[in-house]
Amino acid sequence: MDATYARPTVTELRLSAFKSHRGAVFPLAPLTLFTGASGSGKTSALQVYEALARLGAGDELGEVFEDPGSCVPEWACADAQGRRGFRIGCTVDGPVGPVHLDLAVQAEPELRVVGERLTADGQLLLSTALRDPARRTVQAAWHTAGAVPVTRAPLPDDRMGTALLPLRVAGKTDGQLKVLAAAEQVVVALRSVFACDPQPHRMRRPVPAGAGLLRRGCDNLASVLYRTQSECANRHRQLVAAARAGCAGPVAGLAAEELTDGRVRAVLGRGSGSGTPVERLGEGELRYLALALVLLTGPGVLAVDPAGEVPPAMQSLTVLADGFDRSLDPRQARELAALAAGICGQGHIRVVGTASDARWAGELAGVSVVDLSA
Repeated sequence: MDATYARPTVTELRLSAFKSHRGAVFPLAPLTLFTGASGSGKTSALQVYEALARLGAGDELGEVFEDPGSCVPEWACADAQGRRGFRIGCTVDGPVGPVHLDLAVQAEPELRVVGERLTADGQLLLSTALRDPARRTVQAAWHTAGAVPVTRAPLPDDRMGTALLPLRVAGKTDGQLKVLAAAEQVVVALRSVFACDPQPHRMRRPVPAGAGLLRRGCDNLASVLYRTQSECANRHRQLVAAARAGCAGPVAGLAAEELTDGRVRAVLGRGSGSGTPVERLGEGELRYLALALVLLTGPGVLAVDPAGEVPPAMQSLTVLADGFDRSLDPRQARELAALAAGICGQGHIRVVGTASDARWAGELAGVSVVDLSA
């Protein structure tokens, strides 16, 4: 086992047939930024990652793909029955080595899984196939290596079979244990995801104080800051340092203050008792602060649903940041990427994001740029 992947980690995305992508394979480093012209498909990569994450957590297809027809490549022709779909997948490295998951989804005329494959060490551990279109099930077969080499059973066609295996496989034979280990490695890696897209117009409003988790749009940043400033002095100092590097003017502190109506707002300290409420900051500064807070916290502060049965030390959190550099100037983007690279280098957090222009990233160590315009 490579010690680099002691924690289950998604190291490759496959967009075999998804929107504008065909046969696309993207290796993922600890910090990966997709860049390219508008329409090049950089956001699609994050959509696939998040979709796999939600399916790994047990969500139904209809919840994950609200507009499945938009995921079908324009060049995909319908078969004689009018069926079209898309294919996605990933590779998860971890204690059992690389595990490959591939999923074929029918989008039209009705949404359903029509095929799934889970492989490791060149061995097919799980396969599913749609045998009877009139039934809302797929026929699944998983490796047993006992008196019966393969176990067959129907699985629902609206969920990822890999996520269901821990509930279906007994774990009595060496083959079953191998299947369980591979499936659990994939599920643990996929569930540990926080998709983040800070919304500055929502972050400007004071919010109720509380112990809530930071939401996807970071609109409750002041509430989370109110909590974290007293819970972790070291990380709060790091956040102040990040604010100093990315915000205009002098920054002596960053705090959440309680208002007379019980709500809280975040304030940048300027020294000598003065401060600037964050609602006066520009969009770039607000997005920068929100993403810095995300990077400097973790599952206990972010609204994620990690695998509770797995110790935190055996999990890594992946932050999906669509528009990593949105509204940021090049200096802010460099500072934020440098912060992310340093944190990702510690091994417990990974970042996959998109950037409209990542030319500034070439001088930074630890940043992997995937240029889809090339």
